[in-house]
Amino acid sequence: MSEQKIRVVVAKPGLDGHDRGAKIIARALRDAGMEVIYTGLHQTPEQIAATVIQEDAHAVGLSILSGAHMTLVPRIAKMLADQGADDVALVVGGTIPSEDIPELKS
Repeated sequence: MSEQKIRVVVAKPGLDGHDRGAKIIARALRDAGMEVIYTGLHQTPEQIAATVIQEDAHAVGLSILSGAHMTLVPRIAKMLADQGADDVALVVGGTIPSEDIPELKS
């Protein structure tokens, strides 16, 4: 009997064009034995949520360096919840000011 691999979507939402960090994280997760789906640059919240649902992912990692995290993260979280995927772990990285963290966690 084989164990199911953890499936992680790594996404770059918005207009941010820097993806080196996201690719490093994707590779590290893959090397740790997870199945990783990297969406590429310039993904909309709708595209990200659809990918998470389609791939039946356990987690989604968002890399945001553009400063749009306070807009994009809540939209993606709501879309996932609206589609019954509120059990998917949502991890955010990038340029996140410490004063924004409590609101993002809520």
